Amino acid sequence: MSLHILDPRKTALIVIDMQNAFAHEKGTLGISGVNIEPAQRAIEPIGRLVQGCKDAGMPVLWTIQEHFPNERDHRRGKKRLPSHTSKRKTVSAQAGSWDAQLLDELAPLADDPSLIIRKHRFGGFYETRMQIVLEMLGVEALLITGATANACVETTMREAYLRDYDVAAVTDCIAGVSPEWEKPAQEVWSHYLGILTNSGAVLEWIKTADEPQTLGLAHLLLQVGDLEKSERFYVDILGFKVRKDASPLPDGRPLVVTEQGLGLTIGGPGQNQVDHIAFEVRNVTAFAERVKKAGVPIFRELGPGAYGLTIYIKDPDNNIIEIFEKNPH
Repeated sequence: MSLHILDPRKTALIVIDMQNAFAHEKGTLGISGVNIEPAQRAIEPIGRLVQGCKDAGMPVLWTIQEHFPNERDHRRGKKRLPSHTSKRKTVSAQAGSWDAQLLDELAPLADDPSLIIRKHRFGGFYETRMQIVLEMLGVEALLITGATANACVETTMREAYLRDYDVAAVTDCIAGVSPEWEKPAQEVWSHYLGILTNSGAVLEWIKTADEPQTLGLAHLLLQVGDLEKSERFYVDILGFKVRKDASPLPDGRPLVVTEQGLGLTIGGPGQNQVDHIAFEVRNVTAFAERVKKAGVPIFRELGPGAYGLTIYIKDPDNNIIEIFEKNPH
């Protein structure tokens, strides 16, 4: 499975808990005897990946884990069995402490406070702003990085998958407290939760994200001999649903547009029944430059259209092809 089936414009990078507590030698894990070298090795590739995503305009969200001291955390204080925090020299990442701060190497990159998600348990979604922020940003896919692999990272991946996000774990940017735990964890992730990738592959994918690409068939306009009869056939018999916002074609012909992408107008049979085919694309401006260089006949120059910025061209059989981009930036 490849990153290339994802839409970069609907993807976000999540950096989980890259804080002093979990990746600095003087942080809670370091002074508790936990091997933090894997987390330290992840700092450099995470920094490169964050910068690449920011340069491409992709949102980067950061989670910061925060805790209260045991005597103030009455929720955790109700537990009878010892929590994971009791296995450390102190409660990690206490709110307001140096321990809870992002690592110095990464903190300057977290320059948008609205994209910092504070959490009090393993998961990035549990009782946080994460989901509503992603929805506001129009995000459908997540690139997951950070610490630690078997706790906060995996919990966040599971939460994301259960909310129907596409999930990609960027393995060289994820650190575990025990390296021997990482491989079986990754096998579980790839089987149940998403795909495995690495920062190099992600950066290459981002680099090619603006290359022109057809995203899918948008509609087909069929020329018919009897518009009323054809409308009854497609609507009453085949169950197509008519959109009410259709305007006549530029040449004045009436137009019936369905929610399923089929359009009907007069003009056939006896003529070519397909009036034109429309495709939604990425980077329509680059497409326009490509077709001009290739000498493709242009039916209508690049300009505003019904769906967005649009150019009409002709294929080798003289069929009219409409290619458009919604809300290009």
